[in-house]
Amino acid sequence: MDKKKILLVDGMALLFRSFYATAMSGYFMVNSKGVPTNAIHGFVKHLFTAINEHQPTHVICCWDMGSKTYRTELYPEYKANRGEPPVELIPQFDLVKEVVRDLDIPNIGLEGFEADDCIGTLAKKMGQHSEVAILTGDQDILQLLDENVSVILLKKGYGNYDVFNEERFHAEKGIHAAQMIDLKALMGDSSDNYPGVKGIGEKTALRLLQSHDSIEGILENIELLTKAQRKKIEEEIEMLHLCRKLATIHCEVDIQCTLEESIFNINKDKMLKKFEELELKNLDQILQ
Repeated sequence: MDKKKILLVDGMALLFRSFYATAMSGYFMVNSKGVPTNAIHGFVKHLFTAINEHQPTHVICCWDMGSKTYRTELYPEYKANRGEPPVELIPQFDLVKEVVRDLDIPNIGLEGFEADDCIGTLAKKMGQHSEVAILTGDQDILQLLDENVSVILLKKGYGNYDVFNEERFHAEKGIHAAQMIDLKALMGDSSDNYPGVKGIGEKTALRLLQSHDSIEGILENIELLTKAQRKKIEEEIEMLHLCRKLATIHCEVDIQCTLEESIFNINKDKMLKKFEELELKNLDQILQ
């Protein structure tokens, strides 16, 4: 039997990217019911373009389920730098899931966890027997790279991708994908609003991990570090361990999605009916 190829889609990444691509110019594609559809339209276009390019046999879409997660319980400042979503985007959150449902693609999400955690859980499980590709704009997901797991990073425009596998990541970074967790813990992440160790940037963090393998290895050999590096790490040791928890994608989320449920097989009539209902134009011909 041919090997399955599963596309795991970071729904929020596609939706936000699509919204802001047109919202900056004030173009919200409001339909006759007064509902903005720019994010949904772009989401579908990104999704279909990726499906045409990468030809998956199965597709699953994962979603954040609110801003409160176990990470915000650990660290209330986590993602606190992000404002409320624009009013034009809010109605599109539920509508895009309706579109995905009517494409017969499973919507997966769990309160208290992020889409990344759902993607990680499915990738680890399905990667044992199938080829998995993750479509996202978020480099945090690169920690999931594995023998059967690749990452397709969205670039500007449609159909432009930066595709990573284990070998490419290691060749470019000089560390293994799993070490990215400790890399993020050391250097922090301004977009997710956790600081890491103040004064340690990516270059220094990479050198430390290339030499000592992990945070534990760094701490065991802390006397080998420069005086400045040692001081910075010792002063931020608790934050370092907390940031590692925040950076780690949780891969044992209580979600279920079978291969049978996720077979990519669109009912064209149902799809076109939903497109017509939302007045989404020029999308029916994009899927090859």
